[in-house]
Amino acid sequence: MTDSSKRQQGLAMIEKVYGNTLPAGSLTPAGESRFIDFMLETVFGELWTRDVLSMRERRLLLLGAIAAQGEDNVFGIQVTAALDNGEFTPEQMQEAVLFLTQYVGFPRASKLHVLLTQLLRQRAPE
Repeated sequence: MTDSSKRQQGLAMIEKVYGNTLPAGSLTPAGESRFIDFMLETVFGELWTRDVLSMRERRLLLLGAIAAQGEDNVFGIQVTAALDNGEFTPEQMQEAVLFLTQYVGFPRASKLHVLLTQLLRQRAPE
């Protein structure tokens, strides 16, 4: 597979993974950013397209890794995408944060809890 076709496969997969939750302008045209090209070709063109794990399983692993690193903003992006894609329910996301508390510690988990609560409130029908 050529780099161009891997990039196209990566673009299709990143759209499937994130939908419209990525910041505007974060994906530059081919050749403009070696970092973006590499990410699309490898992370999304190869890693996310493997059929051994489901997207839901990959997302759960990613949420745990992000929580452990204290990456609150990225956690919010992942939760939003997981909810939008129907991979998890709000109750499952709340349970995931509760579970992660024991492994990432209360200070990090409390920030995740606050973030998740805010995201769920924004999504709630009025």
